[in-house]
Amino acid sequence: MISLRQVYKEYRVNNDTTVTAVRSANLDVPDGQFLVITGRSGSGKTTILNLAAGLTRPSSGEVLVDGVNVWTLSDRGQSLLRNQKIGFIFQFPSLLPSLTALENVALPTLFGPADKGAEAADLAADLLEHVGLGERMDAYPRQLSAGQQKRIVIARALINSPSILMADEATGDLDEQTEAEIMALLREIHARMHITILMVTHNLDLVRYGTRALEMANGTLRV
Repeated sequence: MISLRQVYKEYRVNNDTTVTAVRSANLDVPDGQFLVITGRSGSGKTTILNLAAGLTRPSSGEVLVDGVNVWTLSDRGQSLLRNQKIGFIFQFPSLLPSLTALENVALPTLFGPADKGAEAADLAADLLEHVGLGERMDAYPRQLSAGQQKRIVIARALINSPSILMADEATGDLDEQTEAEIMALLREIHARMHITILMVTHNLDLVRYGTRALEMANGTLRV
């Protein structure tokens, strides 16, 4: 489902200094796997997630999603791939404060190849029911707890029925109990939908929720 082939990512800090965030990364994430990549801050784990998602262009190497080399696609092709095949869960919710929970969940459908209209609203409502927010569909983000906002983000990530979920420190801003609830929800979604999940985290305790674990250190993926 996701393949990285000899991927490097370098950033130029100034005219004299280049930092290698990811070096010689080779990775295969099969369909249906729940892969957890751990690493300390600055290890390169977020960069490798962004590379796998097609959000960051590699300095060299190939990134394939479902057999397609992401960087051979046009800008529109890349946008459609991310919109239709990949759901994103970031550390911070990034919900639009002027939209209700239902409207936030339905939002990604507006950027797809077809207008889903009322169908999108019905699907958003079903997803909010599934993540335990059926009674808060009309609430605005400011009226909800951090854990409830994270559930909205998960529902939003699933609205276009993606085959892949990408999660970057998905529970980093949550208390221990809420973290356990969100991770249990992700594990349940993985089992029920047979969706591929790639999650990066600094928290080693979360490894147990996945089906496979890898570690990053100093830009190197330890396979």
